[in-house]
Amino acid sequence: MRANLAASGAAMLLSLALSTVAQTTSAGYLAGHEPDAVQVIPQAPAAGSARDRADRAIFKATRALKGTPRWALAQNDVKLSTPDFYRDFSCAVGVVLTEASLPALTAILDKTDPDIEAAYSPAKARYGRKRPYLRDQGPICVTRSGALDKSYDYPSGHASFAWATGLIIAQTAPDRAGPILQRARAFGESRAVCGVHSASAVEEARTAASTIVAALDADAAFQADIVRARAEMTALRASSGAARPKACGAEQALTAATPW
Repeated sequence: MRANLAASGAAMLLSLALSTVAQTTSAGYLAGHEPDAVQVIPQAPAAGSARDRADRAIFKATRALKGTPRWALAQNDVKLSTPDFYRDFSCAVGVVLTEASLPALTAILDKTDPDIEAAYSPAKARYGRKRPYLRDQGPICVTRSGALDKSYDYPSGHASFAWATGLIIAQTAPDRAGPILQRARAFGESRAVCGVHSASAVEEARTAASTIVAALDADAAFQADIVRARAEMTALRASSGAARPKACGAEQALTAATPW
């Protein structure tokens, strides 16, 4: 599913991925009735504006993170497949998440792919903002490609998927909503650490994702599926045989604070 957004783990062939998602996923819950997130997302920062200057300063400052554990986390967060997301959110939930143990939740995440894409892709196309490394020199945490260069910054697709996924998983384990959304926030911030998105693109990705999840929450089919997903998550967390994630302290240390 979301793996299509990150080709071969490193070269993020976003433009190809968007068409691949459309071809390989079924219609979403909203099926053409998605809210217009462009109405909610502010215009992309104008060149030279205070927010634009802040974006550029953050890009330059975070280049110093190359070679650090936070840079390694940003490289990890390039991957968006369901198993990758489950691994990355396991510490936040407190139990190892797998597709086999969470079929109802997995089905929801698969089905919401086109809904989430519809939230951010029109704004990307409208504003056509260049990625930060095309404006200022500095390393990025993935292999640069022509397709990546031609795709746009604002808002971030990766961060949109991460925040929407966090909001959805939080509905299945509401007592863990804080840690889950902390990890979702850090996942989005990884895009700025990586150097492939500006900080404002990450921030407004959360706006786009929240807009679409608000609409999903009013959809009867989505809510019925969430009830089933919550029941299976509750059973998994209560199971004495469920595996517990490791190295959560190290992850918590990396995700607790914004890296700029």
